[in-house]
Amino acid sequence: MIRSVLMVCEGNICRSPLAAALLARELPHIDVASAGTHALVGEPAHEVIADIARAHGVALDSHVATQLDASGASAADLILTMTQAQRDWVETSWPSTRGKVFRLCDEHGADVTDPYRRHRTVFDLALAQIQHGVSDWSRTIGAQR
Repeated sequence: MIRSVLMVCEGNICRSPLAAALLARELPHIDVASAGTHALVGEPAHEVIADIARAHGVALDSHVATQLDASGASAADLILTMTQAQRDWVETSWPSTRGKVFRLCDEHGADVTDPYRRHRTVFDLALAQIQHGVSDWSRTIGAQR
């Protein structure tokens, strides 16, 4: 049974914090956290993502970027990455994670677009992709209860 989910992106200031907050809202009985493969450690959520999160009923005000490490990877029951490259990085870094690492949008065969340092429309695209992935995984995890 899945009790903890770790959302992973690169810098841990855009995609994974938003995905974690949205999944936590959908599945309040699950422990959901986020981390980055190359985190901007100590940084808050990107201001555009924080605005998007507020507009969708979740707050990222207390988010602080965290680097993914062996202990976080080991502790999570399920690790959801934003891209195939991040999935590969996690599984290469910690081979024991194989079998519990998937892309957030695996069901759609897609990566979540990285909006960092890009136009607001790219943030909106990332939001839509994240919402689809969160919806898919909410159903999958919820069905296990």
